[in-house]
Formats: sequence, structure tokens, C-alpha cells
Amino acid sequence: MANDGPLIPRNRALHPVPYDPDYKTSVTRSPNLPLISMESTASEETGPRFGHSLIGEHDNNLVVNFTGDSAIGERILVHGRVVDELGRGVPETLVEIWQANAGGRYRHVKDGYLAPLDPNFGGCGRTLTDGDGNYRFLTIRPGAYPWPNRGNDWRPMHIHLSVFGHSFGQRLITQLYFQGDPLIDLCPIAATVKSRSQLDRLVAPLDMAHSRPHDFLAYRFDIVLRGRRQTMFENRLEGM
Repeated sequence: MANDGPLIPRNRALHPVPYDPDYKTSVTRSPNLPLISMESTASEETGPRFGHSLIGEHDNNLVVNFTGDSAIGERILVHGRVVDELGRGVPETLVEIWQANAGGRYRHVKDGYLAPLDPNFGGCGRTLTDGDGNYRFLTIRPGAYPWPNRGNDWRPMHIHLSVFGHSFGQRLITQLYFQGDPLIDLCPIAATVKSRSQLDRLVAPLDMAHSRPHDFLAYRFDIVLRGRRQTMFENRLEGM
């Protein structure tokens, strides 16, 4: 195995702040005791993971994967690469997304926003990265929606992303915003990321090179993982 140098440590100073009074949910949910480190379990390190045989033909096409008929809204392509800290593509990684429909409403029993549900839009999809770490989703541009935080807060257009590692015990979740959305600068959740450069890394730029005329615009969103992913060798637990 090539020597990639020491593991690059996580910089917690760049993380979103867990407690922010402008984001009211963080007041009750944020931890008030110091973090503790716990060893991972064998099932977390070796648990089952998805393979190509479990991915359906249209799982990464949210326009048609709910009923087979086309969902309503602006069609967009979201694509990019999952790479490690050295820029190498990470193959066969499960990427999942979920989002609101074009009107800004989720298909969820607790979503009471007055925007209508689209009968042909489920709002979730999944895919595996290819040999170079590439992934792609054809979907509908999600709408902005209000949420009960302060008097008149709105979530910017966004898509949730989940990335699984080499087992189900390794999972990262984040949100993708869209270039040019003015609501990003007004959102209390986005504002928990205090570093502007870090927040900008969550904004997918318009990618006209991969847009298709008379069909869809494209947005590129690369996902960069920290740390090396080493195989676990008996008494060496590196990589977990």
C-alpha cells in the first residue's frame, strides 16, 4: 500500500456551531457536556453494504422513479465526484439524496406546508459511484419553503446527501445549496457555518458544460472525504 503520509485530523473549528440561538432547534438539541470518544463495534466496521445488484435502473432518476410518470418542475442534473483528501476518486460508494418537490413540500406526514404534493414525485434516490468516484442524479429543482423558527424564515433550495463508507457504520450527511440563491444568506441553519469559504463549499455551481439543451441545467457538487480508508488488520483499527 502506498504511504500517503499521516492522517489529516478533523478541524472542528470549521464545523457548524452546535448552539446558535438564531437556529432555535439547536438550543434544545445541542450537547452541553464534553464529547467522548467511543470504540467502534465489529458490526459497525464489517456490517453489510450496498452493491450494484441492489440498485434499480431508475434509482438515480427522481423524475420518474416514484410512479414512472414525469414529476412536475424544472429538471436538473446534479453530479460530481466523491474523492478522498488527496483528490482520488472513491469507487462504489453509496450516495443517497432526499429533497422537497418543486413547490417546496416533502412527501412526509408531518410536512404541513400548503404547497401541493406532486403525485409523481417521491423525493429520494440513490446510486453507487463508478470506478473514478463519479455520481449523477436527474431530479427536479426543489422549491424553497417556510419553517417555524423566527417570524419569517425560509429554507433555501437544497438537497440532502448521505454518503456511506465501507460499512454501514461509516456515514456522512450534508446539504447542497444552489449557486445564486439569495435565501442562503438569510437562513439560520446555513448561518451555523461561520466560515464563508466553508459555506461556499456547500453551494453547487451551475455547470453549463454538462447541461443538455432544451432539457436540463446541470450543477456540480464534489464531495471530499477526510482521512485514509485503511483495511483493519487484527490489532490495527486505523481507518475507522
